[in-house]
Amino acid sequence: MAETHEAPAAPVELEITNVAHGGVFVARHEGRVVFVSDTVPGERVLVSITDDSHTSFWRAETLSVLEPSAHRRPHVWPAASIERAPELRAGGAEFGHIALAHQRELKRQVLADAFSRMAGVETDVTVEALGDDEQREGTGWRTRVKLHVSDDGELGPYAARSHRVIPVEELPLAGDAVAEAAPLGQRFAGAESVDVVGPADGSVHVLVNDAARPTSQRAQERRPIVETVGGRGFRLDARGFWQVHRLAASTLTDAVQSAVDESLFDAAAANLDLYGGVGLLAAALGDRFGDGVRMTSVESDARATDDASENLADWLGAQAVTARVDRYLQQLERTATAGDRNRLRAATVILDPPRSGAGKAVVASLGRLAPAQLVYVACDPVALARDVALFAPYGYTVASLRAFDLFPNTHHVEAVALLTREPAAR
Repeated sequence: MAETHEAPAAPVELEITNVAHGGVFVARHEGRVVFVSDTVPGERVLVSITDDSHTSFWRAETLSVLEPSAHRRPHVWPAASIERAPELRAGGAEFGHIALAHQRELKRQVLADAFSRMAGVETDVTVEALGDDEQREGTGWRTRVKLHVSDDGELGPYAARSHRVIPVEELPLAGDAVAEAAPLGQRFAGAESVDVVGPADGSVHVLVNDAARPTSQRAQERRPIVETVGGRGFRLDARGFWQVHRLAASTLTDAVQSAVDESLFDAAAANLDLYGGVGLLAAALGDRFGDGVRMTSVESDARATDDASENLADWLGAQAVTARVDRYLQQLERTATAGDRNRLRAATVILDPPRSGAGKAVVASLGRLAPAQLVYVACDPVALARDVALFAPYGYTVASLRAFDLFPNTHHVEAVALLTREPAAR
């Protein structure tokens, strides 16, 4: 029977040895792993154990820094800084106390570790900065902000790992127009949240989400906006999904276009854009390979599919389908003719799944359909590595991998991987 220990009631000193996935850092106390927030590897800190409910690890909050890292800097957001009590620190900028170049190095370590442990793949990938983020200290990039409303109507972000609303006076990660329009200091009794959206056209939309109205009803209140990437306009709803960083959509467009192996691309194949949203990455494929590209964008959100149909109208061979990706692929497996299967085997498939990844069912269907290449766009390194491991038995290996710092001052990192089938599996 494993020996158990109660968490110490008094603060304890810990040495931080590593970074972990999820924006926390690793220490050990009497042999037990402790995940600690608001610190940096190499530091010695005073912490309070906040969660001892797990047998294999504890969680802790940093109270003070006894020996700081050379990579520590003043937090870019005072509301999230270590000078505040842990329960009063605003969430959403958990790397804001770390120099930007070192943030990217830590994200690289997390991505490389996930690939090594979960997929058996060693990678020397670097995390690429965007635009002038380094000069701006990783601020001013958010084009969309969701603020939450407390029971008494106060507005603000949640505290880290909680649903406690923290009133704030500024939003340094937001772009100028979004930050100026955010109704900080106002009360919103009866509301659940407030979205502030600043599309590329310079307009700003403040959307109050009434707690008494279900999400399905809010979805019927369309607020059309247009985002522009490389001179191409994309219609979508202001509440709909779009990349948050002001340069993310153009960066991912270029990355997907660059990732596709031209020698494996067939414009007449049954090319797929899975989790396609409003068609951004399908359009990236079409713009690279021309008007004759055949492709189907699959998305479960009917509003996004309607917009994708319009956004992809330049390609006669393009269509947008409203369906869950797993069910759509299962249907393909059941109904595909021999000719359909040949076109699917020649296909290029783009996947941009949610943070949880594509998962076993989707990977299995794609593995059996055996497309020529897969361009996987991932916002979670662990989910990506897990899916890469799931693709391996079907003959797919990583042909290229790039990573981008689309979320400066947070732990999140975006990656674009090209998976191709080994010759023996073709």
